[in-house]
Amino acid sequence: MRIGIEAQRLFRKKKHGMDIVALELIKALQKLDTGHEFVVFVRPDTDDKVITPSADFEIVRVKGSPYPVWEQFMLPPIVKKYGIDVLHCTANTAPLNSSAPIITTLHDIIYLEKLNLTQGSMYQRIGNLYRRWNVPRTVKKSKIITTVSNFERQRILDHFDLPEEKVVTVYNAVGSHFKKITDPTELERVKLKYNLPDEYLFFLGNTDPKKNVRGVLAALAILKQQGKLRLPIVMPDLDSLYLNQLLSDLKAPDLANDIVLCGYIPNIEIPAVYSSAVLFLYPSLRESFGIPLLEAMACGVPVVTSNSSPMTEVAGNAALYAEAANPESIAENIDMLLNNEQYRQQLVALGKERIKLFSWENTASQMLTLYEKIV
Repeated sequence: MRIGIEAQRLFRKKKHGMDIVALELIKALQKLDTGHEFVVFVRPDTDDKVITPSADFEIVRVKGSPYPVWEQFMLPPIVKKYGIDVLHCTANTAPLNSSAPIITTLHDIIYLEKLNLTQGSMYQRIGNLYRRWNVPRTVKKSKIITTVSNFERQRILDHFDLPEEKVVTVYNAVGSHFKKITDPTELERVKLKYNLPDEYLFFLGNTDPKKNVRGVLAALAILKQQGKLRLPIVMPDLDSLYLNQLLSDLKAPDLANDIVLCGYIPNIEIPAVYSSAVLFLYPSLRESFGIPLLEAMACGVPVVTSNSSPMTEVAGNAALYAEAANPESIAENIDMLLNNEQYRQQLVALGKERIKLFSWENTASQMLTLYEKIV
């Protein structure tokens, strides 16, 4: 059987959630003795050494831009040319005229629930418009839909009124390189590279409103006003213009002095950043899984996240939960955790056990079973 995997953005330098999932899935599939041939379809870019081709894993570079043009017009004839028996589309959307039956990983349907064209970056807004057009059609065309949590599975089933058997939960996991970094040379190298303080709070977010940057800043402003913000906070992937606008809206411009903006951090270096953090903040308003929860746990960092699914589904008893829409709740949980070393260590221990429930090997095995089921 020839299995095609659409991984268009796999070679781009600045990878994010869905790119990382596709990369980890492919690496895990390469470790399995499947007896099948795989063809990975990517768009040419600079980071082209992240996966290594082998006898049963061919990498095919397909030129074309932008994303919708690549997917709808450039990919289908290549899929046909390579005689693909089943095509796995890994990032929500799929070509509507594929010659091969399709499995689509639908990470979430947030863009269908509410579309606000005044929020998020232009790239995010255009992407959401394309998904809004493509995903309902892709859902109909796909033989199987996989998603990353039971919470998201139910949202998809309810939204599209699909039969239960068509939507399958296949959990994400955490890369093997996520572990507590103790090598002082590596910690110092990353610290100097990104201008990090010795100790800090760590928050991963971006301009997408669901990441709740505004709520986190409002919570920090409360702590600062109360004289309880004793540590700076590191915020990758945000620029000063965006940050200062939010702080101006919150009437907390002085908070900028407590924030370290360090730009994009490659996935391979993030473990060192987690490892020096006192706690990790991830109080998103909406997620479909939340891989950073597991990343932080794997690196021995206590977590404050949202008290709603799928965060509770993923983190279980290994996190402290706040009301994402309530900055006072976020602030109270940060303050409580900072002042309770024993509880922080308890969460670290629980996190180490929690991550054992998730592995990319299990994810790859489940996906392989679905590929074989379709053919």
